[in-house]
Amino acid sequence: MASSLKNLSDFGNVEIPNGSDMKIGIAVAQWNKEITDALLQGAKNTLLKHNVKEDNIVTISVPGTFELTLGAQNLLEYTDVDAVIVLGCVIQGDTRHFDFICNSVTQGVTELNVKYNQPVIFGVLTVNTLEQAQERCGGKLGNKGDEAAVTAIQMVAMQNRLRDNYLSNYPVE
Repeated sequence: MASSLKNLSDFGNVEIPNGSDMKIGIAVAQWNKEITDALLQGAKNTLLKHNVKEDNIVTISVPGTFELTLGAQNLLEYTDVDAVIVLGCVIQGDTRHFDFICNSVTQGVTELNVKYNQPVIFGVLTVNTLEQAQERCGGKLGNKGDEAAVTAIQMVAMQNRLRDNYLSNYPVE
């Protein structure tokens, strides 16, 4: 759904699981820092609101959006996180650089989800203007960081339910 039709921070009556037993990694890009800092604050506030303990939020910083994939992979390999959120912002310019970065990080995040069988949540703004980014990092359209955090919690809970249901039906001996 186009974000112009929805506030990214409004979850309506969607049930959001309790995150008290979850550990969430966040890889955040330094490029467009004003925007990514706001995305990070939104994600952290939302995780805390849904009972993820502050000590269970592992945050790393990477130079730019392109580097988010490796940052997420390092969180998956070197920590015990249940999910990773990647936060970045790419603003359209006059060259095709925008397309290359957006395609690369999207493909990289998809590959990490499959390779590690753990949720890697895409919290990257891909916008035409700085104003559009500002509207989506706490402005009139909410905060993509909020949305990414809720998605991480929901995906970890879904994966845990499936695993627990499977194990109860097919116990390991």
